[in-house]
Amino acid sequence: MLEPLRQGLPPLDPAAVSDAASCSLPARYEAVGDARRFTRRTLDQWELGDHFDDICLVVSELVTNALRHAVPVNSVHSGEQKPPVRLHLMRWTERLVCAVRDPSQDSPVARDSDDFSAESGRGLFLVDSFSDSWGWHPMTGALGGKLVWALFRLQPHAGPAAASTE
Repeated sequence: MLEPLRQGLPPLDPAAVSDAASCSLPARYEAVGDARRFTRRTLDQWELGDHFDDICLVVSELVTNALRHAVPVNSVHSGEQKPPVRLHLMRWTERLVCAVRDPSQDSPVARDSDDFSAESGRGLFLVDSFSDSWGWHPMTGALGGKLVWALFRLQPHAGPAAASTE
């Protein structure tokens, strides 16, 4: 079990966000494709299409995990007023956050596995590998559930070697 982690997550102050977009996803695995298409359209609108591959992989893993582990298996979702999963994309000047909200309060569980040929169980390992940081935190109030997020740095920070010496 992972402890809730907010470290590395930019403040969720709406005034500080340059762009934001979100979409509801139904409780079916085809929704992963919907999430990828939504991510492609959004990144293209924000002129960030060159970041699509890594971000799309992480979005796919976060949405798959939410559908597989956080949505009740026997739920009937036709006609449901609130889809159980929501994808949020938020961009700051040099950062982008992908966040997936789901109805479960359970923490994400990273599996320890040396079998890299396994077809499942590597989702959080991939999220950790392709994003700059990630974490999760429980939602409060009427929403409930949790938010699992991944942060991407869009531009490298200038290091000491890049500093001007005038």
